[in-house]
Amino acid sequence: MNRLLLAAYPRAYRSRQGEELLATLAEAHPGRSWPPLRETAALVRGGVQTRARAAADDPARPWWLDGAHLAALALAALALVPYLQDVWDWALRIDPGGHAIGFRFAGWYPWAQGPGTQTRMLPYGLLPLACVVALLRGNPWIALPASAAMIYAGATVGSSTIFGDEGRVGPGYYGLAAPIRAHDLALSGALLLTCAVLTVCRPGRLRRRSYGWLVPVALAMAVAGGLHITSGDPWFQRGQLALEVAALAVAWVATAATGDYRWLIPVAVFAIVRTQAIVVHPDWLMESAPSLVVLLGLIMPLPALAIAAQRRHSGTPHG
Repeated sequence: MNRLLLAAYPRAYRSRQGEELLATLAEAHPGRSWPPLRETAALVRGGVQTRARAAADDPARPWWLDGAHLAALALAALALVPYLQDVWDWALRIDPGGHAIGFRFAGWYPWAQGPGTQTRMLPYGLLPLACVVALLRGNPWIALPASAAMIYAGATVGSSTIFGDEGRVGPGYYGLAAPIRAHDLALSGALLLTCAVLTVCRPGRLRRRSYGWLVPVALAMAVAGGLHITSGDPWFQRGQLALEVAALAVAWVATAATGDYRWLIPVAVFAIVRTQAIVVHPDWLMESAPSLVVLLGLIMPLPALAIAAQRRHSGTPHG
């Protein structure tokens, strides 16, 4: 299990010092497959810092381009989350029955037709999934038409049979904001704009990540589809909140370690899109926390990251 911790470090670091690190862990904690929690957290933090320094020292791409790339990935992942179960069911031809996400039907076209249902050809979730895959591989020109199709699907909800009657139904989730439905075009519009910028600004300079980064996405789909956990389920919402908080923590650690502003861009874009969802539909926010607390939770990471970067540049010690 110690080898899983090495995944936090870049490949070059693992090839040079991976075996030495494993031997040190085995010697320090004989008979244990996993180090104590505090040491595990320190190793993960060290891995994040090492990756952050490697990204900041890479002269192949400017910091703002890498930040825009991360922002596009964050938007695509945020758009995909409510449709994890739906895409899984569609891909495996599973009829979820009463466990559907709130659509009037689910399944492949045309066997999903039935009385009182509207036929669709494809699930909406395939569009943000295509964006995630394309952006991971550094191909924003593929994500660009997929994000444009997201805008079309959102603008034609209820009148188009390509993606059917799409849209997340229900109140907001625990934590950082209200739900973002397919017909709310702020997210898909921001994704389209970001992909257009990446496509124009020499996409060959973008970072190409391994297909291994899709493993967590496939695992999330399998869990959501296998257990019939929809995005309106409290456990689903708490899990998403935990992931978002973890992502913010990673952004802070990376910024504090390098003084680089690239991680501020995806956090800012995420905050803008989430805040827009609350402002437009404040009644969708669940009563798990007051609206002001939620808005502060979205906004406060921005100055925190900026201060962490400034402290690094000024040489002030930071924790």
